[in-house]
Amino acid sequence: MVELEFWVNGMTCSHCESAITAELASLRGVARVQVESASGRVQLVSNGPVTRTAVQRAVEDAGFELRSFPVGADV
Repeated sequence: MVELEFWVNGMTCSHCESAITAELASLRGVARVQVESASGRVQLVSNGPVTRTAVQRAVEDAGFELRSFPVGADV
């Protein structure tokens, strides 16, 4: 299991949370996504590696901006 925590800019409501959750959940191997719009925090659990590029693309496809990603997590 791979667990990642990162932050996203621009979320303001539950609709934002749903949009990001749907995009991230569609990534291969993602088992769980938890999004908090108030803080911008996203927790992702995957059955395998998830790249920064894939996460960034999913976040941007949802209409938001990836603010930070764990150093060394891009495996």
